[in-house]
Amino acid sequence: MPHGDITHIDIPVSDIAAAQDFYSGLFGWQISAPPGFEDYPMWQAPNKISGGGLAPREDGFTQPRSYVEVDSIDETLAKVTESGGSVVMERSPISETSWWAIFADPDGNHIGLYEGTTEVGTG
Repeated sequence: MPHGDITHIDIPVSDIAAAQDFYSGLFGWQISAPPGFEDYPMWQAPNKISGGGLAPREDGFTQPRSYVEVDSIDETLAKVTESGGSVVMERSPISETSWWAIFADPDGNHIGLYEGTTEVGTG
């Protein structure tokens, strides 16, 4: 059964240091890389609710991507394919207690899924 809450937003950037300066100056976001994720600084909005990461811009990842927290990525991906969507990236580990995946809806929009603890990977 999915939680359904949007818990994280990744923003693809070509220069992580410049993006950190831009977003912290523009919105007052606190931005730092958690241990073990030095190439993936995470941002936290002043409201302490909204957050996400600054991810390297790659082929196919050129627009911000929202992540929805679910109880089971595997069950959710099964529902995605039953409902006309497709799996872009299967369930993959973030840590020993958290995972992520990406699917495309029938219109081709990429949405991320998150399952696990909130220590790393959620905003």
